[in-house]
Amino acid sequence: MTTLSPIRIGTRGSPLALAQAEEVKARLGAAFPDLTTDGIIEIVVIKTMGDKIQDRALAEVGGKGLFTKEIDDAMLDGRIDLAVHSMKDVPTWFPDGIVLPCMLEREDTRDVFICQKAASIEDLAPGSVIGTASLRRQALILHKRPDLRVETFRGNVQTRLKKLAAGDVDATLLALAGLNRLDRTDVVTSVIETSYMLPAVGQGAVGVTCRENDDRSHALLAAINHDETVLRVSAERALLTVLDGSCRTPIAALGEFDQGGFTLRGLIVKPDGTVLIETSRQGPVTDLAAAVAMGNDAGEELKGRAGPGFLD
Repeated sequence: MTTLSPIRIGTRGSPLALAQAEEVKARLGAAFPDLTTDGIIEIVVIKTMGDKIQDRALAEVGGKGLFTKEIDDAMLDGRIDLAVHSMKDVPTWFPDGIVLPCMLEREDTRDVFICQKAASIEDLAPGSVIGTASLRRQALILHKRPDLRVETFRGNVQTRLKKLAAGDVDATLLALAGLNRLDRTDVVTSVIETSYMLPAVGQGAVGVTCRENDDRSHALLAAINHDETVLRVSAERALLTVLDGSCRTPIAALGEFDQGGFTLRGLIVKPDGTVLIETSRQGPVTDLAAAVAMGNDAGEELKGRAGPGFLD
């Protein structure tokens, strides 16, 4: 890659989003040393509607697309060339003209428990309040501990930690991947294993989008793409697509390569935690088609077992 024309990377402005954009910039620079010249790669901060609305749950104001629409518009307008996203915030569809050709190697997929009063969710006193913006986390907490209370808890990582320190809630849950990227694992009380709480679809993965007809961006992103992560996340997103998943539906899924080949676990749960339906698949996954097929099959099973009304 010899071109030295500017490359503009669009991102949200939170510390975590900026850390992820800087990681993409660093990986591009490592793959193409010519791009390390000052000013060649520019990070462009774009404020999304999801960042502006902090007093309501995403489900009430439009769902995951609130974190991507303004960034997609900037790409289609030609103001940016690449966009960096947390994959768990990315809708299962893209606007015409935008594609997702790249995911970085996935970080830890687990959630963490943060609290000054107890060592784990199980150790919390009855009636304790856990703050989280995730319907998945809320529903799974109530499934495990119906004697606890959950409250919607929006804001970036720093904001949520400040609210916790101020005593607004007794505990909160965050993604370990984000804390790793921010070098803030010092706040973790305990790590929640995926056998106890299955993560969000795409949790821990960073995706990079570009325009479909932008050959230069495709060539750049091919050099930093992580194939195994693409297969894992694609299986999870296929399950989500079948279920028509949105921020209104508590859905969890995790694809993992293991000694048996590839394992996909998925579940859906009522928002109040009263009913949980789960499934799993195992088999060889060596290409995108196989990953998507496995996700589709698992999603269809969950959809059939849930029946009418469960996912409304």
